[in-house]
Amino acid sequence: MLKFFGYKKCSTCRKAEKCLQHANIAYEFVDITEDPPTAKELTTIAELADTPLKKLFNTSGIQYRELKIKDRLSTISDQEILALLASNGRLIKRPLMTNGNKAAVGFKEELFDHREWI
Repeated sequence: MLKFFGYKKCSTCRKAEKCLQHANIAYEFVDITEDPPTAKELTTIAELADTPLKKLFNTSGIQYRELKIKDRLSTISDQEILALLASNGRLIKRPLMTNGNKAAVGFKEELFDHREWI
């Protein structure tokens, strides 16, 4: 089953969900702010999406700016990145989606309206 990490108040997540629904793709919704992915899940998603861990940050988020992560990004370790992200779902770029064989980070309509996710 497809796992969709999103936030109901996020307009980008709502667009992504509409694409999945339009394509009749079943998914499990997980509120990323209440139940963020674990460090292990984040590692797997980054690997499957061929995305560096640093790209999992929601760089436009308030908490990203408040914690001054941009200033620390060049010196922060992968373990520190995973610990930060796993402890605070608002720091994670959304939506995240995985079926265990592939993953997507952020919203690109061509990736979400796709039968490969089934």
